[in-house]
Amino acid sequence: MTLGNVAPADTSGVPEPAALLVVDIVIPVYNEEKGLESCVRRLHAHLSAGMPYPFQITVADNASTDTTLAVANRLAAELPSVRVVHMPEKGKGRALRAVWSTSEAAVLAYMDVDLSTDLAAVLPLIAPLVSEHSDLAIGTRLHRGSRVVRGTKRELISRSYNLMLRHTLSTYFSDAACGFKAIRREVAAHLLPLVEDDAWFFDTELLVLAEHSGLRIHEVPVDWIDDPDSRVHIVNTAMADIRGIARLAGAFAGGKLPINDLRAQLGRAPLEPATPGVPPGLTGQLVRFAAVGVFSTVMYLVLFLLLRDPLGSQGANFLSLLLTTIANTALNRRFTFGVLGRHRMTHHQLQGLVVFGLVLGLTSAMLAVTHSLHRPPPAAVELALLIAVNTTATLIRFLFLRHWVFRRA
Repeated sequence: MTLGNVAPADTSGVPEPAALLVVDIVIPVYNEEKGLESCVRRLHAHLSAGMPYPFQITVADNASTDTTLAVANRLAAELPSVRVVHMPEKGKGRALRAVWSTSEAAVLAYMDVDLSTDLAAVLPLIAPLVSEHSDLAIGTRLHRGSRVVRGTKRELISRSYNLMLRHTLSTYFSDAACGFKAIRREVAAHLLPLVEDDAWFFDTELLVLAEHSGLRIHEVPVDWIDDPDSRVHIVNTAMADIRGIARLAGAFAGGKLPINDLRAQLGRAPLEPATPGVPPGLTGQLVRFAAVGVFSTVMYLVLFLLLRDPLGSQGANFLSLLLTTIANTALNRRFTFGVLGRHRMTHHQLQGLVVFGLVLGLTSAMLAVTHSLHRPPPAAVELALLIAVNTTATLIRFLFLRHWVFRRA
């Protein structure tokens, strides 16, 4: 890693003392010779006019093979508070880790070079971290107050990705992939050594670790216009993300991450209720369980119909039931039985999979009998029988959840 010239922050030629630096905004780039100059000049002008804290812009060049590095060095020599870091290897996560690990700023941020995010959101992103109200801050394109211009394909992929994170890694932040984030330096010092990914999954892994450690994540609704010239390869990135999710899920299940230690050192303890509450009574549990059950059944039927042709009835039943069981257990844990926090969350999900096995046995047997009598049975017949079996299985699921999985609740 090599550093370019750091231009002084004032007109006297004396660099600003590192101790006074509050915000360091990193722009990771790879072969961005065409758009880099306009991006840096626009960001620098915006920060100079409206940022109340001493700032620095760091261009992190990821082994570019064009003239990106030369453009960045020229800008650093001309504009105050602009510096360049050159990385000999590619990887957005690798660049952010290198810059954030060595920066002296109190708040570390990054944004994409295309400036898809409206710059008016920069100060709302930074301010909660400067005041220490929050530990991390992210831009979100999925908030009701956000205004987003992008294609249907990318919108669907983004929402599906965040939904997958919610149901596999028990996350609550709304938008993991938005290229607009910030973190307090002392928090980054604890989390960065635990983040393994050096590419696009870096953001997600950092956020998941932060949330599981009890840190406060501030979300800023953003105005976003998607860059049609984006260099991100959707299929490769999606596969890398799925591998990252599987790796993290395995690490959590195996207790390989020091989450409890991080929570004790950095986490914000949950507030105690003013009046000690009691779990919902039987009637309340039945009403909430029924609502969750209706939602889960509808999702199961939709997934079954989508997967029936490519996977066959048994394969579609298995995958649809598995996904909806995980979601059903998580929703019932929170809303039906009033279990808050992440204590025993993985244990509860594993117990929920026992229920999944019982229901899978019932539905698989029903499908096998149906196919032996009618080859192939119409989809309407399969759906009708699956609804009947799932209705019976719902009572079994409720009894198992109430008297075994969430008995202590």
